Amino acid sequence: MSILQSILLGALQGLAEFLPISSSGHLAIAQKLFGLEDLPLLFDVFLHLATLLAVVLFFWKKIWSLLCAFARLIFRRPLSKGTTEVEEKDSRAYILAVILTTLVTGVIGIAVEKLLPSLSIKFVCAGFIVTAFILLFSAFIAKRQKGSAEKASPTKAQAMFIGLAQGIGTLPGISRSGSTIAGALLCGVNRQLAGEYSFIASIPAILGAFILEAKDLGEVSSSIGIAPLVAGCITAFAVGYASLALLMKIIRKGKLEWFACYLIPAGILGLLFL
Repeated sequence: MSILQSILLGALQGLAEFLPISSSGHLAIAQKLFGLEDLPLLFDVFLHLATLLAVVLFFWKKIWSLLCAFARLIFRRPLSKGTTEVEEKDSRAYILAVILTTLVTGVIGIAVEKLLPSLSIKFVCAGFIVTAFILLFSAFIAKRQKGSAEKASPTKAQAMFIGLAQGIGTLPGISRSGSTIAGALLCGVNRQLAGEYSFIASIPAILGAFILEAKDLGEVSSSIGIAPLVAGCITAFAVGYASLALLMKIIRKGKLEWFACYLIPAGILGLLFL
């Protein structure tokens, strides 16, 4: 793989990871077009780690508060100065929600990997169309709801439903961010929380995928090279941070269905010509 190809794949990952258009699906198509179908899966995971860093930096205040609350819970420490009991309760509820979401996603993700280890490009393109209809349906339902209550975290039931949606997003061509945000909106989570929670809940899922694929670390360095890997990751991080900032603005406006205008024709063209 050349450095230019790696940069292009990194840019595609950074753009598609946060915009609800499926990063895994676009990477699979790009790798096919570049003749790079034999790239180890861990390369994709590295690009996901780069965009994960963008998530951590973008939401660092929220993530830090959750980590502090989790540490206080584990080590039974008193509340820190400036933290109220209500805030601590909300943080613990948020942490529990992330754990529940991760467990449900993990079960589905493992099942998908075992039952559907390799899917064709045609399946990926069909997944684009499915994602488009998920976005359209969630927008239709959300606009007819009277308005979601402003809550600090999803309920247990909502967290499990979001985990189901995120698990569906592990299928190639199905957008993880799109299905997760749509799932949150469908079960009554307000738009602001839906966007934030979607990305924070992705952190353990992506880290888990990295741990599962870490055994192939040597294969990545030998088959790709350090320079292309670093170039791709830096590009994925930079483009990802900008894409995340853009998507959060789009979520607040309630315009996720806009992306269906791209996904439907892209999926149809892929089914016809790939």
